[in-house]
Amino acid sequence: MSAESMLEPGTPEDSGSSAPRRRAKGRRRKPRNQRPRALLVTAWAAAGVVVLGGAGLGYTYFRLNDNIKSVDINQALGADRPLNVDNGSQDILVLGSDTRSGGNKELGGGTDDGSARSDTAMIVHVYEGHKKASVVSIPRDTLVDRPECTDSKGTEHDAASQVMFNSAYSTGGAACAVKTVESMSGIRMDHYVEVDFSGFQKLIDELGGVKVTTTKNITDKESHLDLEAGTHQLTGKQALGLVRTRHGVGDGSDLGRIQLQQAFIKALVEQVKGIGVLTSPKKLFDLADTATRTVTTDSDLASVNELASFAGGLKGISSSKMDMVTMPVRYDPADGNRVLVQKTKARQVWDALKNDRPIPKSATEGTATGDAKGVVS
Repeated sequence: MSAESMLEPGTPEDSGSSAPRRRAKGRRRKPRNQRPRALLVTAWAAAGVVVLGGAGLGYTYFRLNDNIKSVDINQALGADRPLNVDNGSQDILVLGSDTRSGGNKELGGGTDDGSARSDTAMIVHVYEGHKKASVVSIPRDTLVDRPECTDSKGTEHDAASQVMFNSAYSTGGAACAVKTVESMSGIRMDHYVEVDFSGFQKLIDELGGVKVTTTKNITDKESHLDLEAGTHQLTGKQALGLVRTRHGVGDGSDLGRIQLQQAFIKALVEQVKGIGVLTSPKKLFDLADTATRTVTTDSDLASVNELASFAGGLKGISSSKMDMVTMPVRYDPADGNRVLVQKTKARQVWDALKNDRPIPKSATEGTATGDAKGVVS
């Protein structure tokens, strides 16, 4: 859902004392057989899940294939991962990144220093049968114990205690972000998808915008958003502002922003399902070209064939079959700008996903929210 980063820029706290490394011996899932498939493209979610399937061969195929950037997560993390429970379900880590370079400089703010942060993180659990999904948002301001990890370039990074969750990505990139999520949840991520600022904005424009209704005025100078209450067909710039806004609605926390993101993703999913992209070959190609340039994936998804196959398993999921929650947290009494994991309730969430079951309502009752629920639909 990266889709972003779609969020407000901020500097993560990287410092912390050493923490013991957690070890869990695991095995890799056998790669799926590649099947010759035609190319078709649809975008599945704004915060980062891009769905591909389709029509076209030859030059088009190779051009789109060359667009895709990837990270070899399996190589970087090795066997020190949770066991892979192959029960027909899938778990995908979706990150929004705000790389401060190229077209993202103006959108992300700051200087063109090539740095990047992950301000949006979602675990998408696709249930067996691929007819429904649960999406768990991880607040970037959550204080966590970051495990020791090795990034995709082979550089080792020390563990750190009680640092912001998004420091994992800024410290060691995708591999360390996946490592941290797996350490927190005990769930092995089958795939990784990342979308950046400029790509997200362009993708929304290629789709013709997204229709949402707001129940309140939303004004936020930092995210460049100014919306009156009512129904809007958001442009890419407005959509990016909406999923980044933090001070325009709710209590000004990252939690409120997550609630807006979740509402936007549901609106986007419904719109994509209703778009007849196959009626226009140019529209189809433009969508495919933008989508493949926008995403970075794990190496197992780094081809048009694999993305098309992956997408085929997701296209039957409608917004009504998506349960979207935030990882159970509470406000940090020592710092109102940080949140702490409610470990008992979080364990309910992770256990449900491990066992391919719905997340119980009790897992999110009484947890911190952002007071922005219902503002966007």
